[in-house]
Amino acid sequence: MSVFRRLAIAFAIVLAAFSFSAPVSAQSLEWRFKSEHPNVVDVELYSMNRDHTWPGGNEVYTLRDYSTRNIDISCRRGEKICYGAWVRNSKSSTWGAGVDGKEDCDSCCFICDGGRTPVLVLE
Repeated sequence: MSVFRRLAIAFAIVLAAFSFSAPVSAQSLEWRFKSEHPNVVDVELYSMNRDHTWPGGNEVYTLRDYSTRNIDISCRRGEKICYGAWVRNSKSSTWGAGVDGKEDCDSCCFICDGGRTPVLVLE
């Protein structure tokens, strides 16, 4: 077998391997929050598919007034992401998945698909 033919076969095998693997593609999701609570509210986003949070690094997003806040995140296409929110320094008042994403929620999760959430009003 010639060197050229061996290289062609090797290339075809590598190409076939890449076509069967599912690449992880980057995507985004725009979250929209509005706090109508009189106190400062902290928000964190949790991936349900991997060990990842936004903003990460023991940080939180903070809602200090009654305006709508847009939060754009980079995520993996198809990834399920849930929000948790709580009144700062009072973890008894929570929304969504709550502190550390440990609470069950019916409508606090969205799929990373390049879109955006409806305005999530925290009262």
